[in-house]
Amino acid sequence: MKKFIFSLLAAATLAAPALAQDKLTLTPLKEMPAGVYQLDPTHASLTWQVKHLGLSNYTARFAKFDATLDFNPTALAQSQVTATIDPTSIRTDYPNAATKDFDAELAHGAPWFNAKQFPEIKFVSTQLVLQDGHTGRLTGDLTLLGVTKPVTLTVRFNGGLANAPFSKKPTLGFSASGSLKRTEWGFNHLVPLVGETVNLNIEAEFIHAGTPTPAQP
Repeated sequence: MKKFIFSLLAAATLAAPALAQDKLTLTPLKEMPAGVYQLDPTHASLTWQVKHLGLSNYTARFAKFDATLDFNPTALAQSQVTATIDPTSIRTDYPNAATKDFDAELAHGAPWFNAKQFPEIKFVSTQLVLQDGHTGRLTGDLTLLGVTKPVTLTVRFNGGLANAPFSKKPTLGFSASGSLKRTEWGFNHLVPLVGETVNLNIEAEFIHAGTPTPAQP
């Protein structure tokens, strides 16, 4: 047993330098190439929470959404984001789906997302106010159930890679969070049994969509 433990420690010691060499060096935000970045759906998530009977924060997500970032590293506040969400992609992990398809009920039900009449949820940014080099407040117009109203998200820049290992392209990473009152969009069903306030959490990586435009000094 002592020999086995010694062998493990020796292997870990030898592997440590190799792991250190593989450590990624992130690129500063202002050194990332300008241009249009497209959402990488394999490294993105959009979850939301709403109070259920005041007892729990019921959590669900959308599995299909897309976003485009028009990135300006020399004037970050001028960067813009456009996003679309497919309401039929709602996922709740509701049990016994064969007996009751709750996801389909939420997606297509008239008192819920009513996807037949409103097949898309859309967000278009209108203002980015920077708080420091890594965080900001992103305001935009959210269109839900045919109603368009502003919503503000707190956004954090997690890092960038000028040449990401897998895509071999410039890639940016962000986290965002915020909340909205669904009744302002006419989404009134089952309030207050199901909460009025919806909390949003977003994780996203964006890959440069074409030939990078060099950042200007």
